Amino acid sequence: MKFELFVALRYLKAKRKQTMVSVVSAISIIGIAAGVMALVIALALSTGFREDIQTKIVGATAHVNLLRVDSTPVLDYGQVLQRVRGAPGVTGCAPAIFNQVFIASAHRNQGAVLKGVDPKREREISDFFSHITSGDPSALDHAEPDNGQESAPRLLENIIIGKEMARLMAVRIGDTLRVFYPLGHLTPFGMTTSEKSFRVAAIFESGLWDYDANWAYTSIEAARRLFSFPPGSASVLQFKTANLEDVEEVSEAIRAAAGPGFTTTTWIDLNKPLFSALKLEKLVLFLTISLIVFVASLNIVTTLIMMVMEKQRDIAILTAMGATSKTVMYVFMLQGLIIGLVGTTIGATLGVAACWVMDTYRLIQLQAEVYSIPYVPFHLKLWDIALVSGTALLISFLATLYPARNASRLDPVEILRYE
Repeated sequence: MKFELFVALRYLKAKRKQTMVSVVSAISIIGIAAGVMALVIALALSTGFREDIQTKIVGATAHVNLLRVDSTPVLDYGQVLQRVRGAPGVTGCAPAIFNQVFIASAHRNQGAVLKGVDPKREREISDFFSHITSGDPSALDHAEPDNGQESAPRLLENIIIGKEMARLMAVRIGDTLRVFYPLGHLTPFGMTTSEKSFRVAAIFESGLWDYDANWAYTSIEAARRLFSFPPGSASVLQFKTANLEDVEEVSEAIRAAAGPGFTTTTWIDLNKPLFSALKLEKLVLFLTISLIVFVASLNIVTTLIMMVMEKQRDIAILTAMGATSKTVMYVFMLQGLIIGLVGTTIGATLGVAACWVMDTYRLIQLQAEVYSIPYVPFHLKLWDIALVSGTALLISFLATLYPARNASRLDPVEILRYE
């Protein structure tokens, strides 16, 4: 063991006449531990929110959307897909039709977004069908006979709705919903409302309240008939990319391959305000709670100043025996760093344990209709823990500089003259 470390550890051990110093040291350790623990929990909370919402959004939607600049349907989208499929980074593609509709049940009416999909291709770009909690996941591949009519049975198109929508509209699997599109058919008297009946064939739960309460899915053929789209057309072409971080570059490649008249949007563009707010929140949390560590580090300054005053005679003797000013300075710097290291280790350990318990047992529940997710997720990242620990140790180190420098400048002759 190095001499400086040996002396620093001896000075930290309590003796009767150093009780106050030891108490202040313990308070310093507790303060740093509390700050580190709070910071680890705060960053895990912020990261959990971002990753949980991002995973659910990306899982239910495409990474890149290709659509016409003038918002008209994409005709013969098969040719466009052939041109774009080979773009770098594209791993899946699928057509879709989106539109705002009005859905009516026997108990309640509400507005919603109806999405028409090609079930086989939709599985290439999202994991939507894995979120179906009840009913038939392959329901969009076929229609069901409507036996509730007295006349000859007719086929009802299937529809898949979110769990919250099913609850709000008080419908179950097998019930019939009427879907209205206000801009249906052009007649000599103007635009007429397009109406179609659907059978609830399945219910999905994405984990995001907005999707579960306001989105419904049907086959792309049924959507074309309801919205009066030409055969073989779609309102948007969706793409999945190999890497979420490279989505902007892939988006540019897709737009270039599609040719003039097309534009693209990415999942980042569609959710930029949300993720920008979460990123800013994480930064503010880090800076704010770091002040707790800073305040705790002031106790280290107090501890070392009291220790220097208490150990002036020892410092003078060490200097007289040949210890250099650097040796004395290192002793008190190590003493402060040991306090910071112990506090950081305890705080990081408690923070990791608290995050694991709260995330595993979902202790903090939320109102899903307000926060989009039903509970607070805590996702730990090694980088965040390393950043917090490094910051705490750096602050602890800086707190040692002034007292250690003063200790190294003590004049042993002046001190021993009155002993």
